[in-house]
Amino acid sequence: MGGLLFGWFVAREWPWARRRAVMMGIASLVVSGSLGARATVSRSRACRHALAEAIMRGDSVMIAFDDRVAPRSASRGLAAGINRLAACRVPISGRITDGFAEPGRWVTFHGRAVETDRGLRVDGAVSALAGAARDWPRTLRGRAGERIDRDFGRNASLVRALLIADQDGIAPSVRDTFADAGLVHMLSISGLHVAIIAGSLLTMLSAMRLSRAVAYATAMVVIVGYVVVLGAPPPAVRSAVMLGVVGLSQQLQRPTHPWTALALGAVIPTVQPTVVLDLGWQLSVSGMAALVAARAFLRRIRLADPPRAPRWKRRAITAYQRLTGWRYSLLRELVTGVIATIVTAPLIAWTFGRVSLVAPLSNIVAGPIMALVQPALFLAVVASPWPAASKWIADAAGLPLTLLDLIARGAAGIPHASLHLAPTAAGAVCVGVAVAALVRATASRHWIPGLMIAVCALTIAVWLPAFSYGTGRMELHVLDVGQGDALALRTPRGRWILVDAGRRWEGGDAGRRTVVPYVRRFGGEVAVFVLSHAHDDHAGGAASVVAALAPSRWWEPAFISTSATYRGALQALRTKGVAWHRVRPSDRWRLDGLEMTVLAPDSAWTASQKDVNETSVVLRVAYGHVAFLLMGDAESAEERWLVDNTDPELLRADVLKVGHHGSKTSSTIPLVDAVRPRLGVISVGADNQYGHPSPETLALFGDLGIPLLRTDREGTFVVESDGREVVVRSGRERWRVPERP
Repeated sequence: MGGLLFGWFVAREWPWARRRAVMMGIASLVVSGSLGARATVSRSRACRHALAEAIMRGDSVMIAFDDRVAPRSASRGLAAGINRLAACRVPISGRITDGFAEPGRWVTFHGRAVETDRGLRVDGAVSALAGAARDWPRTLRGRAGERIDRDFGRNASLVRALLIADQDGIAPSVRDTFADAGLVHMLSISGLHVAIIAGSLLTMLSAMRLSRAVAYATAMVVIVGYVVVLGAPPPAVRSAVMLGVVGLSQQLQRPTHPWTALALGAVIPTVQPTVVLDLGWQLSVSGMAALVAARAFLRRIRLADPPRAPRWKRRAITAYQRLTGWRYSLLRELVTGVIATIVTAPLIAWTFGRVSLVAPLSNIVAGPIMALVQPALFLAVVASPWPAASKWIADAAGLPLTLLDLIARGAAGIPHASLHLAPTAAGAVCVGVAVAALVRATASRHWIPGLMIAVCALTIAVWLPAFSYGTGRMELHVLDVGQGDALALRTPRGRWILVDAGRRWEGGDAGRRTVVPYVRRFGGEVAVFVLSHAHDDHAGGAASVVAALAPSRWWEPAFISTSATYRGALQALRTKGVAWHRVRPSDRWRLDGLEMTVLAPDSAWTASQKDVNETSVVLRVAYGHVAFLLMGDAESAEERWLVDNTDPELLRADVLKVGHHGSKTSSTIPLVDAVRPRLGVISVGADNQYGHPSPETLALFGDLGIPLLRTDREGTFVVESDGREVVVRSGRERWRVPERP
């Protein structure tokens, strides 16, 4: 800031030095911003570490939750230190084992905590705090969430995301569908949502014959209050600032350039420097910049002088200038959508591993639906103290919400609707270069060089995974395939060991829909496919995987089964000429530094069984000093055989893939005691009919202090290791698994 003031003084006193002064001020701003961001990140990291240590020592901390919590519930909120840590404020997520808490009410917490790169994951009990104050924004947001649940029923999770920025209830499959359709930005509070609500308020207040100044002031008060209750997410702050700047300039009759309003809206939230790392802020700013640029580009064409352009360009400009009515509006929105998709493509690719090719069209269709439903949802929450009125509004909003879901599913279902990319730094850079070149091409008279650069960069981004050589770390990718299992082990050199391929259904299977695209996105050959057993929720997608990826080897327990999916997999093996092998205990194979050891079953055990689950392949995969134990659907009898017939050292593992989706018939105390895992992972479908994982299994791991990750809550996640430490990547969080309790 000092540099900016000095630059202003120099520019005022010595005009000849104005350019240098401005450059000096900008450089000072960049340096001071970088130092401030580094200091903020350092303080945040220190707070996370201090609070985690305090919790693990048995000290209590205060937590204000976003929603009402009860035992065994998953929760989010804010942790605050006591006494010497009173200045620390850290976001938390986790599971409550005991106690109740109202939303926003400060309570004390005792339990366990793990540091993540964004906050803490906690597991423990809460108790009331005498005379506790409230975090009022969280209280209001929590109460709004309860009323949304009351009024909207099955649409409640979507409405929570659209109104109070709560995405926890949205199934990962739904989020993926919206990402493929190019509508994922509609699942979070963004500038679009705030602008729609503000526009509706202004329209309503004007209809009440209030003066423009009064209507504007009233709308801004409501919007500011709404943003505060939301917790001031950066995209909402950006939108509110821009609305304030534009509205104030209109009231003062002082025109403001759109780039000025965008600059203020983008910079003001960065008072908290770490905001620049927030995906919502990045998408909001880049998307709005694309919108401003697109409108300026189209305005320039609208006012262009055709006689001065080449003949082919003159015809195109003339045709565009003659457009009127809905044709002009449609073309304008289409061009704007294309430019916005291009500009935000690197961020979407980096975060979601894909770029939607149908986004411009899907947004044209979904935009009016969103403009209709968002004010209705807001009005329903405002009317929630009167249940009859809010319920009526909620029922009326049910149809547009259903239409929005149908549009997303329809757009995502179009063949090649999205381009899947490996989320690597190199791929993101390539897409970024392509974006810059395309934007430059649209604004340049000579557009062919820019277009050629963009095509080359995109080609490299698409083909880069085919030349992947791995990350130098072992990775266990636990794929979300619903109620079933599909694991993908990636070696340090980028080759794959696939274990199971999920379920099959009428017209499709998890192998074709999930496993094959996922592996192809990262690249690398499939060295071996391990079928743990022949049940359909494990073997359902195996035939598709074999046909598409042609693994070099196939391992299985060879238990006789009449399953149609199992027969289909064997036929695919014969067609592809894949080497078949029946596993035996002590089978070992080394691959790229990984050592795979089969611990069960042996042939005598397999021949004596009637339950296919009890013939599951139990596979131990070790890398350096870290081991993973994959249990398939092994139940108590096979676990007992395993404990009785296996070297105890081979049973020790850092990561345990919990058997049979966390069923109460698996994960017996003798096995868990023999394995002593640092982390448990469960592959399970959301709201499955079997009640997996069972309360008994959750209680066992909770009592032992072992963190559990589940695909029904986390979606697809990755557990990686360099041979010494174990790290989890789930969503946008990354955290190191603590040592054994």
